[in-house]
Amino acid sequence: MSTQENKPAGFHTRQEIYSQPEAWQGVLEVLDGATGALVTLIERGGYEQVVFTGCGSTYYLSIAAAAIMQRVAGVRALGLPASEVWLNPAALPPAQRTLLVAVSRSGETTETLRACGQFRQSGRGEIVTLSCFPGRPLTTLGDVNLIFPSIAEESVAQTRAFSGLYLATIALAALWKDDRALWTDLHGLPAALTSLLDRYGPSLEALGADLGIDRFYFLGSGMRYGLACELSLKMKEMTLSHSEPFHFMEFRHGPKSMITPDALVVALVSDERRADDLAVVADMQALGARTLTIGRDGADVAFGNTLGEVAGSVLYLPFGQIVALGRSLAKGLNPDHPENLDAVVVLG
Repeated sequence: MSTQENKPAGFHTRQEIYSQPEAWQGVLEVLDGATGALVTLIERGGYEQVVFTGCGSTYYLSIAAAAIMQRVAGVRALGLPASEVWLNPAALPPAQRTLLVAVSRSGETTETLRACGQFRQSGRGEIVTLSCFPGRPLTTLGDVNLIFPSIAEESVAQTRAFSGLYLATIALAALWKDDRALWTDLHGLPAALTSLLDRYGPSLEALGADLGIDRFYFLGSGMRYGLACELSLKMKEMTLSHSEPFHFMEFRHGPKSMITPDALVVALVSDERRADDLAVVADMQALGARTLTIGRDGADVAFGNTLGEVAGSVLYLPFGQIVALGRSLAKGLNPDHPENLDAVVVLG
């Protein structure tokens, strides 16, 4: 990743967040060209399970992707940190034919590379790799290697790379199930996001810039839990703020003791369990919390119901990212280069 001088704080992060419609279109073009290779791999594989793996943001992506795969394709799936696949192979259920999906923005993360090597030696199955930069070590380790240059980033904290790679994992589930309606929905995401960014971007940046908020809680259940984890991580990385993710119902079991009038609860509301999710939100409001709901209909940030709930899950991401951008800049930080972080973790 190159470094450019004389750019204002947050220049790259802002550009990467707000360019997601065009970036996603590039991801979809790569996926359209790779359908044959992916379908062939799926059909010949005889897989009993899929393991998604990555580090940091892409570990949280793996949690979300596994939930999507199980929901859409009905195949056992789990998300694991690459360090566990590498150092603790027993973390994988034994004696099952497995597809490993290794995700790394940089294509250079040491744990992910070693996880692929460990898995290959086990003879358990094949590997699909997802990354953003050509010519990196990961791009030679899979049986199918997909590279998405349109979501490559200058910033350290992942934004469009995460959403674009997550989109790719949903596409894999759609191909697995031959779910053509979902495939069509995914192609509707760029247009859907364009109008939503115009509508909600400024108000969400302003919300993030309210330094009266001193802590954040991101709630998401089912396929949204991994997304809540990632958005909480963005808040930590970009703003150095207290932030934690929880399943909706779990937040009542102890964590709600941390609620104050200075807390913001960001709720990734589902369509199918809307009443249950909103009941938790109402409980937190009664305790004095501020809240931001994101969802398909009737939320503070509302996507509408043009797209199905699975494809629409990608739309949660940019809005949590925008809140973090606004807060980072209001605190005088540079979200392009968060404290104590490197774009790639390379071990000796």
